Amino acid sequence: MQRIDLDFAARGRRSPWAGAVLFAVALAVAGDAAWSYVHAQRQLAQAEVLLARAQPRHAARAAAASPEEIAAARETVQRLALPWPGLFGAVESAASADVALLAIEPDARSGRVTISGDSKDYLAALAYVLNLSRSSALSGVELVRHEVKQNDPRHPVFFTVSAAWKEARQ
Repeated sequence: MQRIDLDFAARGRRSPWAGAVLFAVALAVAGDAAWSYVHAQRQLAQAEVLLARAQPRHAARAAAASPEEIAAARETVQRLALPWPGLFGAVESAASADVALLAIEPDARSGRVTISGDSKDYLAALAYVLNLSRSSALSGVELVRHEVKQNDPRHPVFFTVSAAWKEARQ
């Protein structure tokens, strides 16, 4: 039997330039990253300078707000803080295929809401008012106005409903 010499530690044929090329690529990538970092730092510094210049003007403008502007801002915040889910839940629970809503106009100060819509006929409008009155979020639901549209061949009924919004006063 013939002896087999196996050399497991022998190196295969490698290109002498492979290491140098990989090193050059790594340097290029690192240089690009460093340049991007420096560029981003400069942009950040410029943005901070612009922000510092703009803030004093903004503070002066806020101090110069008129009482009307302040009142309008307070009213807007008050409207946004209202419990809208109860109102929308009441309106959605009263929905009918024979009624199309045109407007919902809440008044946060008085705690009332006005709902306008079109219905197929007068009976559908009354049914909608009855469904709204069954809601726990609204009270004092009443049909304020109704009008048959004579110029439309189907003669739909335009109606307006007023109700007290219980959650708005709390």
